[in-house]
Amino acid sequence: MTGAEALLETSRRLGIELCFANPGTTEMPLVAALDRVGLRAVLGLFEGVCTGAADGYARMAERPAATLLHLGPGFANGLANLHNARRAGSPVLNWIGDHASWHLAVDAPLTSDIRALAGTVGWVRSAENAARLARDGADAIAAALGPPGGVASLIIPVDAQWDDAPGPLPLATARRNRASASADALERTLCALRSPGCGLLLGGHALRGSALHAAAQIRSHTGCRVWTETFAARHERGAGLPDFPRLPYFPEQARETLLGVAELVLVGTRNPVAFFAYPNQPSRLAPEPCAITTLCGAHDDAAASLEALAHELGAPREVAVADRPRAAVASGPLDSGTLGRTLAALQPEGAIVVDEAATSGLAWAAHASAAPPHTVLALTGGAIGQGLPCAVGAALARPGQRVIAFQADGSGLYTLQALWTMAREALDVTVVICANRAYRILQVELARAGIAEPGPKARSLTQLGPPPVDWVAAARAFGVPGTSVRSAEELAQALQRSFAAAGPSLVEAILAG
Repeated sequence: MTGAEALLETSRRLGIELCFANPGTTEMPLVAALDRVGLRAVLGLFEGVCTGAADGYARMAERPAATLLHLGPGFANGLANLHNARRAGSPVLNWIGDHASWHLAVDAPLTSDIRALAGTVGWVRSAENAARLARDGADAIAAALGPPGGVASLIIPVDAQWDDAPGPLPLATARRNRASASADALERTLCALRSPGCGLLLGGHALRGSALHAAAQIRSHTGCRVWTETFAARHERGAGLPDFPRLPYFPEQARETLLGVAELVLVGTRNPVAFFAYPNQPSRLAPEPCAITTLCGAHDDAAASLEALAHELGAPREVAVADRPRAAVASGPLDSGTLGRTLAALQPEGAIVVDEAATSGLAWAAHASAAPPHTVLALTGGAIGQGLPCAVGAALARPGQRVIAFQADGSGLYTLQALWTMAREALDVTVVICANRAYRILQVELARAGIAEPGPKARSLTQLGPPPVDWVAAARAFGVPGTSVRSAEELAQALQRSFAAAGPSLVEAILAG
C-alpha cells in the first residue's frame, strides 16, 4: 500500500466521505488512490470553491470534508474561505501537496512556505514520510474535530504519497464531543440573571432549535433581553421557533442596542466587537461599564448549557412562541423589500439559505422569521465570495433539501466557478442574484465617512457597470439554466419553477434604483 492509499483509507475509516479537489502534479498519487479507496471526489474549478464548499458541508454535516489543494499557491487561492470557516468553527481538513522532500532544496518555481500560510487559519503539520502518513492524517482529523476544532492542514510531500506504507490505522469513526457549561460558569450566569440589566448574546450552537427554546424559557422567567450574533455560522429560524433580534452590524447601532445592559452573558459566541475601526469610536460594542460573563464557548454544547441554566432558574418548561403571520408575495418593481418579502413567502420548508445578500438581504431576514422552518448560513468571517461555494457544500451534505444561495452580485463574482460544480453534481440549488450592480456597502461606507459627493474615480470603484454583468449568460456558460426578472410577480414565477425542479437554476433579480 502506498502512503496515499494508507492516508485515504484511514481517513475513510475516521468518517471522511468527501473530498473537494483542485489538484496538480504533486497530488497525483492521491488522485489515483481516490478510486482505489472509494472516496467521493468533487472537482472545483478554483480553490476558493473547494474551501468554501468544505465549510458549507461541515456546517450542515457537522463533520469535516477534505480539500485537496496544489502546493502553496493553490492553498493561498482558497485561503479567504478558510478564514470564513475558521470564524465559523467549521471542521475542515486540508490535504496540501508539496514537492518531494529531496526536491525542496532546489527552490523550484512553485516552492513556498506552505506551513506559514496554513498556520494563519489553524492547525498545521508537515508529513515526514509514507510510514507516518496515516497517523499524521488521523491527527489532522482529530485536530479538525477538536476541541477547539476548526481548520486543520496536512502538508504532504509527493514522495510520502508514492512510497510504500505499512497500511491504514485500525481506527473507529472519529466524533466531536462538546462540553456543557461548567458549574462555575453556571453559577456566574445565575448571579448575572438575578440582577437587573442582564442580557444574553447567542451564537454558535445556541442558535439551534432546542437552545433557542431554552433561551426563550430563560427570557420568560427572568425578563432578560436576548440577541443573536450578527453573522452566524448556522441559525435555525422560522415559524414555531423563538426569534430574537440580531445585533446590528454598524457599531453605533449595536452600542445603542446594548445601552443599559449591566452584564452581557455570552452563549456560544465572543465578546462583540466592531467589524472595522472608526474615528473616535471604541472597538468593543458592549458599552462601559458593562460586565462580560461567558456561559459556554462557540465549540461547546450550548443547548445543554442553556437547558441546565433554565432548570436551575426554575424557568417554565413550555413557553408559547408568538404566531408570526407569513409574508405574502409582493407585487410591482423589484427592490430589496419586494425581493425579500417574495422569497420569504415562497421558500420551502427545510430550506437551507446561504445568505451573502449583504445590503440587499435585510428585508428578507425580517420576513423570514415567519417562513417555514429553515436554516441560515451567514458570512462569518467577512471575506466575500463565500456564498456560492458554501451552497455547494450544504447541498452535498443534505441531499434532498432545497438550498437557496441568496447572493449579492458583487461578492458572487468572486467564486462564480461554483456554478459549474452545481451543474456537474446536479445539486438542488436555487441561486438568487441581488443585481443592484454596485458594491452598495462601499457606497454606504463612503457616506458614513462624510463623503456626500464622491469623485468619479471613487464612484467607479463602487459600481459594477458599465458594462452590466450578464448573470444569465454566465450561468448558462457554466451549465446552469437562468432567468432574469424585474418584478415581484416575475420573481415569484421563477422561484416556483426552480423549487419544483431538480438540479440547479439561477434567478437574476434586477433591483430598481
